[in-house]
Amino acid sequence: MAAGGDSSVIRRSTLRQQIADALRDEVLAGRLPSGHPFTVKEIAEQYGVSATPVREALLDLCAQGLLDVEQHRGFRVHAFTADDFRAMVEARTLVIEGIFRSGADQALRATAAGVLISIRRRADEAERAARAGDLDVLIGYDLRFWRELSGIVNNAYISDFLDRIRVQTWMFAVPLLRREADLKGLLWHGHSALADALIQHDLGTAQRLIAEYNEHSLALVGTRG
Repeated sequence: MAAGGDSSVIRRSTLRQQIADALRDEVLAGRLPSGHPFTVKEIAEQYGVSATPVREALLDLCAQGLLDVEQHRGFRVHAFTADDFRAMVEARTLVIEGIFRSGADQALRATAAGVLISIRRRADEAERAARAGDLDVLIGYDLRFWRELSGIVNNAYISDFLDRIRVQTWMFAVPLLRREADLKGLLWHGHSALADALIQHDLGTAQRLIAEYNEHSLALVGTRG
C-alpha cells in the first residue's frame, strides 16, 4: 500500500511539473499573452488530465510571478509593466554582480572542465539563435546558459532566483519583440564572449559585457530612462 501510494504521488508530482513547464513555455512564446484568463477546468481538458495536478501547476506558476489568481474566477497571465522590466533588469544585475563578488573566480577554477564546456556550448547555441533572430530557440538556450552559469557558485537559491527573474524579463520583452518584422541582428549575442571571459577568469570584461547587455535590453524594448 505504501509503495503504491508513493508511486502515485511521484506520478502526480511529475505531471504537475510537466504541466507547469508546458504552460510556462506557452507564456514565454506569447501564445498565452499578458492578461489572458483561464480556468483549471480549461487547462485540464486541454491536456486531458485531472484538475488536481493542473491546480498545483498553476499555483506553482503564481508563486513564480507568472500568473495571478482571480478570486472565484480562475487565473490570469500576469501583466508586467515597463517599470517592472527596468526593476527586473536591475535585480538580475545585482544578482550577477553578487555572484562575481562571492568568489566566482575561485568557483570557476574549481568547476569541472565538462561543466565549462557545457556552458560554452549553451553560449554558442544562444548566440547562434540570437544572430539568426530565432527568438523561441534563443529563449530556451539563454535560460539554460544562465542557469548553468549561475550554478557554478553551487547555491540553489541564487540559481532559482536568477532563473525566475530571467523568465519574467522574457515575458515582458517577447510581445514587444514579436512586433518586429525581422529580429536578425537585433538581439543581444554576447553569450560566447561572456562565457570566454568567465572561463579565462576575466571578470572585468564579464562585467562590461553584462553592462552592455543591460543597455541593449532596455533600449531594444524602449524602456530606457
